[in-house]
Amino acid sequence: MAGSEVSEQHVGPPGTERTPRVAAARKLLRRAGRERAGRFLVEGAQAVREAVRYGTVHELFVTDAAADRHPDLVAAAAAAGARVGPVTDRAAAALSETVTPQGLVAVCDLLDVPLPAALGERPALVAVCAEIADPGNAGTVIRVADAAGADAVLLAGDAVDPHNGKAVRASTGSVFHLPLARDRDPDAVLDACRAAGLTLLAADAGGELDLHDPAADAVLAGPVAWVFGGEAHGVPAAAAARADHRVRVPILGRAESLNLATAAAVCLYASVGARRRRSPESR
Repeated sequence: MAGSEVSEQHVGPPGTERTPRVAAARKLLRRAGRERAGRFLVEGAQAVREAVRYGTVHELFVTDAAADRHPDLVAAAAAAGARVGPVTDRAAAALSETVTPQGLVAVCDLLDVPLPAALGERPALVAVCAEIADPGNAGTVIRVADAAGADAVLLAGDAVDPHNGKAVRASTGSVFHLPLARDRDPDAVLDACRAAGLTLLAADAGGELDLHDPAADAVLAGPVAWVFGGEAHGVPAAAAARADHRVRVPILGRAESLNLATAAAVCLYASVGARRRRSPESR
């Protein structure tokens, strides 16, 4: 790797798409391969940087051009104990799901933990992705939850794998910043939230509680789990029926609706704002 501080560690030609280690890593592009190996792929400088800081990186595949662009990142991965393997552009493309691969792909341990571990002892703000199937939406909700200071993101029912490449990219590294948990039983997720002392709030365009009603502050400021549904159908009916409140974001203009990521941001930050108004010391 010309120009890289770690180039002397590697002898021989760069790995190709047929190199055994690259071929093994390619299997992690599929959910079944990730679950068998207990590992997933992280692509791009920002996500890899967060993986090195907060995750467990076993291997970093890097092209010559990427090593020249990010020598500090390559050195940090090596210092953290990752095996750094130079690869050809074609090999990097084979490990990528993007149109323009960045030439940096890390192999990391899966991040999800059991529900009790994700929730901890006294959670105050949690986001629940109820059967959200689109990886870009799920990753963006994780990013928004991270920005709002949420304690965890839970994926309930037939939800997308948060280790999906598109979800990881949409999170811009936030998958490494807060606990993630998955459970195919939505009731188990909601039960765990209740057991942790959280009030269940379903984001619902037809909800009985207006997000901007001053009376809503008392609800929003407490320990809450916001339940978000998919873009097309919203929160599943069974989950909405179990919520303590169905909360609507008022549409004041002529827009038909808000997209999922925007609605999640508005709702999560509404809880942050309500908490600060009622408890100034939390600012």
